[in-house]
Amino acid sequence: MLKIAPRSLIIALSLCTAAAVQAAPSRFVFKDVNGKEQSVSVVDKYYPKKIASYPAAKVDRKMNPQLVRAATIAQDRARAHSKSLCWRYVKEALVASGAVNSYPKTPMAKQAGDELVTTYGFKKLAVTDPFKAPVGSVLVYGAKKAAGHVEIRTKDGFVSDFHSKTPSPRPLLGVYTKG
Repeated sequence: MLKIAPRSLIIALSLCTAAAVQAAPSRFVFKDVNGKEQSVSVVDKYYPKKIASYPAAKVDRKMNPQLVRAATIAQDRARAHSKSLCWRYVKEALVASGAVNSYPKTPMAKQAGDELVTTYGFKKLAVTDPFKAPVGSVLVYGAKKAAGHVEIRTKDGFVSDFHSKTPSPRPLLGVYTKG
């Protein structure tokens, strides 16, 4: 009979175990509720979802300081989730900051841009990417059968009646600012 040292035996067994672990099946077989045999691949590596980073907005020194203040006021008053009162919250922030001298009268958010230009001296910027809008600018979005959406650009996102890191998915009608 062959004598084997205990250390040699342990090393040999650990090598066999490692080989068995590496040769794990790549499919998991099970029976579904109808009794039919199904199989799915075994996930052996985890790839975490990468956190998307969005560009921070730049504070334009030529921007009206009242609009930057409006962004701060709106951010302080914003909730975690929308209450479908975006235009009301933006109106209140604009009035509270002194950016507009009276409460805007338009009922729908998609009408905000026209009223801001005709009544309050705002200008439409040639910006088509919401991320490139300066801090304090008012972004107006359209909708076919809905009231639309309006929000103010902040340094780290967008705010109306709620705060978001990403802009609205609706079509952007315009970015408005006051000189």
